[in-house]
Amino acid sequence: MKSKTAPVLGGALAVALSLALTACSSAGSNSSDSSAKSGSAATGSYDKNATIAIGSPYEPQNLDNTGGGGQGVTEALNGNVYEGLFKLTDDGKIENQLATGYTVSPDGLTYTFKLRDGVKFHSGKTLTSADVKYSIQKVTGPASQAARKSSFDMIKSIDTPSADTVKVTLSSKSISFVYNLSYVWIFDAQAKNLKTSEDGTGPYKLDKWTHGSALSLVKFPGYWGTPATNAGVVFKYYKDATALNNALLTNAVDVVTSEQSPDALDQFKNNADYKVNDGHSITKLLLAFNDRVKPFNNTLVRKAVTSAIDNKKLLQSIWGNYGTLIGSMTPPTDPWYEDLTNVNPYDVGLAKKELAEAGYANGFSFTLDTPNYDPHPTAATFIKSELAKVGIKVKINIITPDQWYTKVYQNHDFTATLQEHVNDRDIVWYGNPDFYWGYDNKQVTTWVNEAEQSDTTAEQTALLKKVNTQIADDAASDWLYLYPQIVVANSKLSGYPLNGLNSQFYAYGIKKS
Repeated sequence: MKSKTAPVLGGALAVALSLALTACSSAGSNSSDSSAKSGSAATGSYDKNATIAIGSPYEPQNLDNTGGGGQGVTEALNGNVYEGLFKLTDDGKIENQLATGYTVSPDGLTYTFKLRDGVKFHSGKTLTSADVKYSIQKVTGPASQAARKSSFDMIKSIDTPSADTVKVTLSSKSISFVYNLSYVWIFDAQAKNLKTSEDGTGPYKLDKWTHGSALSLVKFPGYWGTPATNAGVVFKYYKDATALNNALLTNAVDVVTSEQSPDALDQFKNNADYKVNDGHSITKLLLAFNDRVKPFNNTLVRKAVTSAIDNKKLLQSIWGNYGTLIGSMTPPTDPWYEDLTNVNPYDVGLAKKELAEAGYANGFSFTLDTPNYDPHPTAATFIKSELAKVGIKVKINIITPDQWYTKVYQNHDFTATLQEHVNDRDIVWYGNPDFYWGYDNKQVTTWVNEAEQSDTTAEQTALLKKVNTQIADDAASDWLYLYPQIVVANSKLSGYPLNGLNSQFYAYGIKKS
């Protein structure tokens, strides 16, 4: 299961901070994303008045993605209620959205964006450049909890020469600036109470949010782009994987955004009423060490712990034949991916040798702060058993997502923790020594900064491959495994996203026959 606070850390942790390919400035589509539609159901007639019931384990903590809303707010509202200047499609491409295009100065420091005409917020207010300026400053401001906040540190000034023009000047080049803007929701600058209400420009507006139960969206009649292919959607929230599957079996929901129980898949695979889709995941389950504190400030200790844990066995015990071992922060879908699973191989003898060299021949004890929802407690118990074989004693401290966010992410008050990171191209966080895990390698920081200022994507890729290798050599974290992305839907449904990129789940193209 992906973290409810996740590093989206692209919700609250949107623990979302990334580098990406430079987006082109040609005009893109308005709102309809055809690149990630499932072909599982009706392609002909469909019910335009249908309300789509979406089952999810990720309820928002609040409705503000810069204020700790978590993974659930991204899943429900991103692209559905709120839009950006640019849109990240389900296959990772960048398209124009509220911007019709942009130009860049010869020195690469000034970006000028043109806004789309005729865009209205749900309140009826017309979109202007002032709203865009406000929204960017909301992400970068002192109160922001957005994980991509530091991605915009290079912004020097934001000017609004006209109602439909925004000019952003940077202090240094940023090859991923436009890509990162796809994560900035455009808010109405005059809106209030955004943690409990909304005023976006998307194809849906908020209908009702019942905490602990459901969040419903209805079609916005004043939408500037292609209207939704359904009358609305309701996200229904289930804390238990069995309850979520039962909801699908009893038609209480039409689709499950992220299957959490691989053992339950056979009942859907062998039933013509359902379709099981195995998409591409970017969610990494991490055993994150606090590299600032003993004993994990010692590289050999981190390497020993990593080699003492049989990640393959852990993955199979939780996901069976699904999921992937990666050996670093980079999934195969990132341009700088390399298979690094053998850098710190599972080898109990090697782990004991490294512990002895680090001065811990008799092991040590530490507390593992663990989120209270699956698979974290199960993984923690497995890790405890594995590390006992090399003399390391683990005390498991189970905490809520809110406690995790405050204790671990904000206050760095931990020795080691389990957490999922749900975003693509997020290896750059290892270049930030202030990030919650405290990894501080000046060479890595230099490479990350140089990659961001690259002139070409080839230069960027080469530098981030170096980063990828170095953090693996340093065992900066133990990247336990890469999740599968399994979307299960009623066979009457089509048009739903398959890959769950950064937790987003575009619902406006879903059709029900």
